[in-house]
Amino acid sequence: MANFKLIYQILTLLDKYLDDENPDWSKLSAENFKVTDKRFTCIMIMLYQAGYIDGIAPVPLMGGKYDIKLLEPSITLKGLEYLENNDMMHKAYRFIKGVKDITPGI
Repeated sequence: MANFKLIYQILTLLDKYLDDENPDWSKLSAENFKVTDKRFTCIMIMLYQAGYIDGIAPVPLMGGKYDIKLLEPSITLKGLEYLENNDMMHKAYRFIKGVKDITPGI
């Protein structure tokens, strides 16, 4: 479930940045989403390979591992469709956000 939450958060951020003239790319990071660099990189590469995002470049490293280079990250039409059609995650995200907004210390 944590992976799908991360996917939803990344796509939501990129959707928000469609309107932003100067997006804060530091928010598109493992640190911001509170996950490991490895998990963040894997998810970003999966999103890219699945056609949900564009504007990143997978960078091969030694040992079959990868890093990513942010060029001009953006959500694709397929990514927008994912957000629109993923009602379960959307409802869960709104619920969790609501709980977070009314619960101090979360």
